[in-house]
Amino acid sequence: MYHAVAHRPAAATHVLSVSPEAFAAQMELLDARGFTPVTTAALAHAWRTGRALPPRPVLITFDDGYEGVHRHALPVLASYGFTATVFLTTGWLRGPGHTGGALDTMLDWGQVRELAAAGTEIGGHSHTHPQLDQLTPERLRFEALHCREVIGDRLGGGPPVSFAYPYGYSSRRVRRTVREAGFTQSLAVGNALARPRQGPYALERVTVRRSTDTDEFAHLVEGRSLGRIFARDRALTQGYAVVRRTRAAARRVVGAGRR
Repeated sequence: MYHAVAHRPAAATHVLSVSPEAFAAQMELLDARGFTPVTTAALAHAWRTGRALPPRPVLITFDDGYEGVHRHALPVLASYGFTATVFLTTGWLRGPGHTGGALDTMLDWGQVRELAAAGTEIGGHSHTHPQLDQLTPERLRFEALHCREVIGDRLGGGPPVSFAYPYGYSSRRVRRTVREAGFTQSLAVGNALARPRQGPYALERVTVRRSTDTDEFAHLVEGRSLGRIFARDRALTQGYAVVRRTRAAARRVVGAGRR
């Protein structure tokens, strides 16, 4: 799971960004070790149908839709013949329909079309990047459905089929709503390898950061030492999950009291 690829990212994206040089070295490692990138849709289709995956399959994914994915990542991917999936926060992209709120320089729709033409899968990542599990049912439906409609309208060729949850947050209600909006698979975070037993709407990924050096990246793609590498992340995630469930329950109580 990547976010921004930039020499000088904005402060808000710095930790979850990678430099263009680091990204190039990581793709070189994947190529040298015989990994075969596939799209999110291709992975899910193979698991559903029992079709064999290529040798050492790996998903390369980018969340939000930062401009550096086109400027820096796409040439590297193309040099190896690699594919990837970019999950767009549609309201953050430059151009008509921009809602504000973006954390760094975003793609414009012309660049998105060029990514798609190069074989990159374009997926949804909501319209305004909220914590989906904290939304009302109406707002949750809007975030999933409007995102899908915007991408379909802008790109043609049918709406996207893959989704990634903003911040990795989901719930049974969120997953059901994403499915009802027409997405056929979704990615979380989890910082673990994706497995069929997770189901098509809760597939896990590992986070690549500014601090991820080549040795650590090799551990990530081989699935080694993940518990140690992400021990702090998992502890924070578990604690914050309790806080978010409490907030959501409190809002439901307040809402019921107003009816």
